[in-house]
Amino acid sequence: MDIEQKVRQVEALFDRLEFEITAFKSQTHLYCNAGCGKCCSTPSIDASPLEFLPWAFHLFLNGKAEETLTELSKSTTKNCLLYRPLSVLEQHRGSCSNYRYRGLICRLFGYAANTDKFGKLRLATCKIIKEEQNQNFNNAEESMNKGQYVPVFSDYYMRLAQIDLKMGVILLPINEALKFAIEEVLHYYAYRPFPGGLENIA
Repeated sequence: MDIEQKVRQVEALFDRLEFEITAFKSQTHLYCNAGCGKCCSTPSIDASPLEFLPWAFHLFLNGKAEETLTELSKSTTKNCLLYRPLSVLEQHRGSCSNYRYRGLICRLFGYAANTDKFGKLRLATCKIIKEEQNQNFNNAEESMNKGQYVPVFSDYYMRLAQIDLKMGVILLPINEALKFAIEEVLHYYAYRPFPGGLENIA
């Protein structure tokens, strides 16, 4: 499968997830606080390169892949390169600089579940939502375990891996995953023509 096909399939997976999360948010009334970037400012986020392939492909199409790769190589921070805090003093408030191309982990966290050792679904969300929206959070967990549909992390990562086993299975620190994704695109097109007509694919 070529890069363009992989990008299309990852984007289709994201579209499906967006539909499911929108429905889940509507049913549970859970939401992220405006301007909150606490989860994004965590330095220990792991991701697969494949979930950032659409982002890397977008950079390539716009002539920014090599400069972004250089920026990643020079970066000394473990925080996601795409996250932009409001200021040095407000690291936990900010936004994604390329929200449309955020990864699977970014899309799932807050509105998807993990399965605990007893086989029970547990909503994977932040302390802020658990504490500030406690009633809605508890109601959501209760509804989930009565059969309300919720996206599940393992299910979505399994679907991602089916697109490309090499890039979909490995989990790396997020900036390493970003770097890997760009390198994959650059290597692919090193001896292939520019993908004409695909400027709006991702």
